[in-house]
Amino acid sequence: MAVPASAVAGALLLAGCGSDADGRPELSVRAAYIPQPVSDTMAAGFLTIVNQGGAKDELTSVTSPTAGSVTLHETVGSSMEQVSSLDVPAHGQLVFKSGGNHLMFEMLKSRPVQGETVTVQLHFAASDPLKVEIPVKPATYTPKTGH
Repeated sequence: MAVPASAVAGALLLAGCGSDADGRPELSVRAAYIPQPVSDTMAAGFLTIVNQGGAKDELTSVTSPTAGSVTLHETVGSSMEQVSSLDVPAHGQLVFKSGGNHLMFEMLKSRPVQGETVTVQLHFAASDPLKVEIPVKPATYTPKTGH
């Protein structure tokens, strides 16, 4: 059963609510999507991790039952590199977008199809993991907002 992206985003925002009086990260996710991949073995993923807290955190890994591995890729200029972690600044955001930082789903166990969702778990240095249901969009999807 496909869950509307707005319902997923609302639930995720509620999961990250709290007070930053103690200077902790307060993480939530929005604008998540995976373009339907053309490959049977790899897919890219995009999302924005929002930190409304007073302390930075680090995204250290991503896991998914859909893929053998999910890696973090950072784009600087025209160069793309796999990295072991990415910062989520205090009162800021970490953006994964087409042409920029992104997730790579490798060794897919089944090819994600438009209309489905892919479950991932985001792991952080300081915060508890976040479970996210990422909708699979058309291969040509371009978000109007969020990135």
